[in-house]
Amino acid sequence: MSQDIKTRVNNLNWESIQEALDKQGFAKLPAILTKEECEFFIELYSEEEPYRTTINMTKYRFGNGEYKYFSYPLPEIIQSLRESFYLELTKTANRWLGYLKKTEQFPDDLQDFLTTCEEYEQTRPTPLILKYETGGFNCLHQDLYGEIFFPFQVVIALNQRDKDFCGGESLFVEQIPRAQSRGHAITLEQGSALIFPTNHRPVLGKRGYHKHTIRHGVSTVTSGERYGLGIIFHDSK
Repeated sequence: MSQDIKTRVNNLNWESIQEALDKQGFAKLPAILTKEECEFFIELYSEEEPYRTTINMTKYRFGNGEYKYFSYPLPEIIQSLRESFYLELTKTANRWLGYLKKTEQFPDDLQDFLTTCEEYEQTRPTPLILKYETGGFNCLHQDLYGEIFFPFQVVIALNQRDKDFCGGESLFVEQIPRAQSRGHAITLEQGSALIFPTNHRPVLGKRGYHKHTIRHGVSTVTSGERYGLGIIFHDSK
């Protein structure tokens, strides 16, 4: 299974993905997980053993919903997704640093990056499953968790929109310097994925590249239940 996930990620059209990330800051991907794999994770949500903590979003005023962070060791599929996507996205991450005239800092291997996180006392895993019921939503935010963070994360839809739920679009607000903000609403089919910035993205202007800060969230689920799998690459304090 692990090798199969790696093959699926490696076989994506990374030239097109890299172009989309540079041009618009995010990239929609075809299905990465099968229907059966998605259903496995939805069923896993009701169990306690795989998770280190459960967050009630209403309690912390994050929105209306619930999410669970996985414990180490991560499930095999999630570990493979994390390693495989990191290997490709680190190329974009270092290229973006170059656009901003900063030194490359992300190693090719995920474990080497997590060792850096550990040096900053960031040792708790961050991959998670999110669940929204009717009326659920996620306020605009950033998933930074500490001083060290990877500039991309990946979300995978675990069930089918317009069948299992309605509404619940992925939202992104891009803060444009000295201008009004721009919003994006993105929909995903079951098993498909979205890559987007964790903090900001470089945008080419008249005087070179500058940063656009990005915040993401989820619009209100108008009916049903929405499940999503989040792959975050840096660990948390």
